[in-house]
Amino acid sequence: MNAINRSEQLETAEVDTDLEAVSEVEAGIRDFVRNDIAYLRRPPVVANGEPLEPNQENAVNSVNSLIQRVAGTSLAEIEKLIGELEGLRDLLHAEGQRVQREISGYAQLSQAAMKSTRMIADNVTQWKRTADGLRNG
Repeated sequence: MNAINRSEQLETAEVDTDLEAVSEVEAGIRDFVRNDIAYLRRPPVVANGEPLEPNQENAVNSVNSLIQRVAGTSLAEIEKLIGELEGLRDLLHAEGQRVQREISGYAQLSQAAMKSTRMIADNVTQWKRTADGLRNG
C-alpha cells in the first residue's frame, strides 16, 4: 500500500514538473516571439534613406538563452529523475534483502516444525508399540 502511494506521488510530481517545464518553455517562446521576432511584422523603419538592420545578434542571443534555459530545465529534471530512481533502487534493494531474511526465517521455522512433528510421530509410535506390548503380554 505504501509503495502504491509513493508511486502515485511520484507520478503526480512528474506531471506537475512536466507541466511547469512546458509552461516555462511556452513563456520563453512567447517572450522570444513578442520581443525578438516582432520586428519582422513591423514595416521597416527608414533613417537617412536607408532601412535599419534588425539587431540579429540580440535575436541570436535570445534564442541561445532560451535553448540554454530549456536544456537546463531538462538536465535538472533528468538529474532529479536519476536521483529518484536511485532512491527507488536502494529501497527495492533493501526490501529485497528484507524479504530474503523473512523467507530464510520461515524456512528455518518450517524445518524446525518438521523435525518436531517427526519426533512427536516417532514417540507416539513407540508409545503405541509399548501399549500394545503391555496388552498382549
